Amino acid sequence: MVNPPELYHRILDVPKGTSPQELRAAYKGLAKKWHPDKHPPSSKLEAEARFKAITEAYEALMDQQENRAVFGVCNDGRASETTGSFGAGACGAARMARTRSDDFCMRSAPATPAREFAKVYSTGNTGGRRAFAEFSSSIMRKAPPLERPLECTLEELCRGCKKQVKFTRDVVTKNGSIVKKEVAQMIMVKPGWRKGHKVTFEGMGDERPGCLPADAIFTVSEKKHSTFKRVGDDLVLKAKVPLVSALTGWSFSFRLLSGKKVTCSFEDEIICPGHEKVIKGEGMPIIGRLGARGDLRVKLEIVFPEKLTDEQLTGLAEILKDCT
Repeated sequence: MVNPPELYHRILDVPKGTSPQELRAAYKGLAKKWHPDKHPPSSKLEAEARFKAITEAYEALMDQQENRAVFGVCNDGRASETTGSFGAGACGAARMARTRSDDFCMRSAPATPAREFAKVYSTGNTGGRRAFAEFSSSIMRKAPPLERPLECTLEELCRGCKKQVKFTRDVVTKNGSIVKKEVAQMIMVKPGWRKGHKVTFEGMGDERPGCLPADAIFTVSEKKHSTFKRVGDDLVLKAKVPLVSALTGWSFSFRLLSGKKVTCSFEDEIICPGHEKVIKGEGMPIIGRLGARGDLRVKLEIVFPEKLTDEQLTGLAEILKDCT
C-alpha cells in the first residue's frame, strides 16, 4: 500500500524533500493547467477531479512543512530527544503540541478535505490512509484510450485538409449500463504532418464505471502514392530512362503534389547509372518552419535492352570503341 505522503508527491510530481517554494510553484503550474474553467465540456470531468486532488495534496504537504518548521524532525522521524527543565523529552512535548495542533486544525477548518487527510495520517489511522489511497487512485485512473488510424494521402499531408472522422464509443448511462454511441469529429490536417502523428480528443473515448473517460486518439498513416515516396521531409521520384536516351539526351515532365508542372531536362549530359537530380524546395512542408520545404530527389534508372542482334552489337562496338 502506498503511503499518503508518497501519493501527495506523486500527484504534484515533486520529489520527497521539496521546499515550500518549490511545492508552491508546482501547485501553481498544475492548478493553472487543470483548472476546470479552462477545459471544454469533453474534459471538464477529468479537470475537476485532478484539480481537487492537486489542491488536497498541496495543502497536506504544506501542513507537514509547517509542522516540521515548528517542531523539528530527528533522524528517526521524531522531535529531538533533548531533555527539558521538567525532565520530559522535547519529543514528547512535540507530540503533545502536535496533538493540540491537530485538534486546532480540526476545529478551525473541519470542512477542508486535505486538512482532514493530514490529521488522519499524522494520528496513524490506517483506515484513513487506505481511504486516501483509494481516493487518489480513483482520481488518477483512466480508461484505456480508444485508438484509430487516420489515413491520409500525400496530397492531403502536403496541402493540408479537413477530415471528418466517425467512431463508436462506449457511454455509461445514469443507471450504470453501457451503450454504444456514434461520434463525429473534425480534424484539421496541417501541411507537413508525418506518419505516426497523433491527434487526441481528451475524454472522447470509452467510458467505464468508476473511471475517467478515455481519450480518443487518431494516428496518421500515409496511403501509398503511385508516383512519389516520402523520406522525412523529402520526396523521392523514380524515373526509368531508355539507354539510348541516357546517352543522347532526355527530358520528361510530371506534376508535383501541389499540382505544379515540372520538367527535368538532360539534353547536354549523359545519364549514368545511379544518377540523382535534386530539386531544392519542392518536397514536403516542414512543420515549425513557415514556408520551408524539403527537396525533391529524382532518381534515374537506366533501362538496358534485354538482347541485341549481331548487327547491333557490331554497330555499337564500332561506335563506342573510342569512348573512354
